[in-house]
Amino acid sequence: MDTPGGVNAWGAFVAGPRGRAPPAAQGPLDGLTFAVKDLIDVAGTVTGGGNPDWQIGRAPATDHAPAVQRLLDAGAALIGKTLTDELAFSLEGENAHTGTPVNPRCPDRLPGGSSSGSAVAVAAGLADLALGTDTGGSVRVPAGFCGIFGYRPSHGRVPLDGVIPFASGYDTVGLFARSGPRLAQAARCLLGSHGAGTTPQRFLLARDAFALADPAAAAALRVAAARLGPCGEIDIYDGAGADFREAYRVLQGAGIATSLGDWIRQARPRFGETIAPRFADALAVTAAEVAQWAVWRSETTVRLRNLLPSGTFLLLPVAPGIAPRRFLRGAVAGDFYAAALALTSVAGHAGLPALSLPLAELDGCPLGLSVLAGYGEDEALLDFTAGL
Repeated sequence: MDTPGGVNAWGAFVAGPRGRAPPAAQGPLDGLTFAVKDLIDVAGTVTGGGNPDWQIGRAPATDHAPAVQRLLDAGAALIGKTLTDELAFSLEGENAHTGTPVNPRCPDRLPGGSSSGSAVAVAAGLADLALGTDTGGSVRVPAGFCGIFGYRPSHGRVPLDGVIPFASGYDTVGLFARSGPRLAQAARCLLGSHGAGTTPQRFLLARDAFALADPAAAAALRVAAARLGPCGEIDIYDGAGADFREAYRVLQGAGIATSLGDWIRQARPRFGETIAPRFADALAVTAAEVAQWAVWRSETTVRLRNLLPSGTFLLLPVAPGIAPRRFLRGAVAGDFYAAALALTSVAGHAGLPALSLPLAELDGCPLGLSVLAGYGEDEALLDFTAGL
């Protein structure tokens, strides 16, 4: 935890003034605290985005982002902004400019990104809740690596106003908590939802997704999945997920070029050595590639949504294994991303709600099990989580 002198011992929070805010009203989150990823506006602070050049010339936000305001209106108190990988472009949690937060469960391993600071703040007990963003797994992966609950809503269910855009066709605002009931309660406040969800009637285990995980991790997660109830088994990929990865690379890249391309070309920002090539690749995506994979995404969205009628949940690993050791480079990084993006992009391509549940361990480190529901079935997913 933070020391009595206020030192950020876990490296979770942005350096400098914390950007605190008291609750705006009384509500179901009375007495709870939350932190906010530095991609999301907090009134009176500059949203830094994890990159020093992004902040140049930018004025403090005049209003809280709606996601922040909803938690304040529900009675929670904001206690600070948290670190992010540069403009959200990573699943690792490493930032060449601001440092890498310490994974409280496995200190010699990465915390996961890009919502690294938010996950660490919750896992270390510094905040009860935290907001993150999830485009390609940036809430689910750090939740899995740090052994906490993480939630990605259906695309479009939580407003993205006041959030630095990354790839708008995939961007969502998500949430972290240390327990299922607390996550469900806070997520309903984030959604502005009070209705009951559908009781899950069936679990489907994506066997080809489990085949992408390390064998020992897959075995541990299968045991965790079996504890949830009887599971049918299906295949969700055409091949080993290569189409999911390539579609995500192209369509995310096109979104990045639209939202950040002009600024990158004009500002020529300083990016870390692992991040710069990713932005260069995004800006090199062609119109022909986008047209090809946009058709694929439309067809895949229909297929996946039809696979998940109301009351059906899909199970797959959050990531290919436990958190990689600090720091991820070379072929090891390539292997990690090849599997991880095939897993995390399933929810993103179809806009589905997803959870990361800390239900397994391997070598003393957490493993996350991902649970996906049909589009708009967030309440059913949250009611299920509340019972864990």
